[in-house]
Amino acid sequence: MDEVENGDITARYYETGSERVLSFERGEDTAAIAQNTDGYAMVAVRPSPTGEELERYYGFDMALDHAAERLGVRANDLPIPERASDMGM
Repeated sequence: MDEVENGDITARYYETGSERVLSFERGEDTAAIAQNTDGYAMVAVRPSPTGEELERYYGFDMALDHAAERLGVRANDLPIPERASDMGM
């Protein structure tokens, strides 16, 4: 697991047998972005790593915008672990 912080936002990146997961925490607020491990695919935004899918996006930038909105910050404020930087199409 890779973990990085930016102020009060913590990002964690890890892989399961079927997904790449990037989760964010800011206080009590959480958001997660997930992509299958089979290669390039749409990314899903969830309220938490195991939560129900809220929306799917082709672009990582769009998913980051949605995650940032859930946390009440700008997308540029989200720390991105190096291994997660290539998520999305």
